[in-house]
Amino acid sequence: MLKFFLGWIDSWSNTDRLGSNPVDGPESTKDTQIQWLRIIPFILLHLACLAVFWVGVSWFAIIFMVIFYVIRMFAITAFFHRYLSHKTFQTSRPIQFIFLLLGTMSAQRGPLWWAAHHRNHHRFTDTEQDPHSSIHGFWYSHIGWFLNAQNFSTRKNLIKDWLKFPEIIWLDRFSLPIVLMTAFAIYLLGEWLAVAHPNLGTSGLQLLVWGFVISTVLLIHATLCINSLAHLYGSRDFDTPDSSRNNLLLSIITLGEGWHNNHHYYAGSTRQGFFWWQIDITYYVLKAMSWLGLIWAIKPVPQRIYAAYKNQKQNLKINVIKIQTKESS
Repeated sequence: MLKFFLGWIDSWSNTDRLGSNPVDGPESTKDTQIQWLRIIPFILLHLACLAVFWVGVSWFAIIFMVIFYVIRMFAITAFFHRYLSHKTFQTSRPIQFIFLLLGTMSAQRGPLWWAAHHRNHHRFTDTEQDPHSSIHGFWYSHIGWFLNAQNFSTRKNLIKDWLKFPEIIWLDRFSLPIVLMTAFAIYLLGEWLAVAHPNLGTSGLQLLVWGFVISTVLLIHATLCINSLAHLYGSRDFDTPDSSRNNLLLSIITLGEGWHNNHHYYAGSTRQGFFWWQIDITYYVLKAMSWLGLIWAIKPVPQRIYAAYKNQKQNLKINVIKIQTKESS
């Protein structure tokens, strides 16, 4: 039992076969049964949202909730995804650690766990080996996939390029304690503000519930919508072998990740909103960071991608004309 709970504190303490050995998909152990005991923190986080009926609300708590949501969403989309998973830009070791730490505060497991599963998703998109394949239905692709045994461990064979950084390994191993310390720090901030600035109308419990609990739940499900809804609803600007779609609403709530069809057609670009009308806030911030020298070597969208888009639209237009001509004759 002690070893079981130790797995919550140090996620590498109970490394199973999926974490310790190479897993390429077809030969991996399939265990889709939900591990109810292991996901107690996830369940408690959602139940804690009900505390809003006791702690009340203040403008400061709402503003803090939104700001903390945006900061951590940027850390997830820019550094967990575009940096760690796809290496679409470069940065220094201190900046790398700061933003991976902020991403770890999002309660979406560790950065290496996140990147490894995302890389596996790209290798086997919408197949049986895809960790959150849409072929298993909405709920599995949204939350079911990370609640089962086969996806609990960090697939180290898929992120060997990052194992040279002990600080990233530390973040991955102790992601839950980091989340708990983040929650406690927000509670202490609220308690201090209640005494030092009572005009803000907040308290430790109120800031904890709004600034951490609700903000984190919204953040988690917004991110998970890319796995589920972005394979169900939206447009397809590129012909990909999967069901990925572009969705403006999802792009807004995830700071640019909703241009999922673009991303699956070409994942090597820092920018996911390939066109000026496709809002990609994460890219805008990264571009500004590059001007400040905080990041560099931003990978652009190749001209061949735009040429492919143009050709595809032209071919579609020709096909429509042919169909109309045939129907009128």
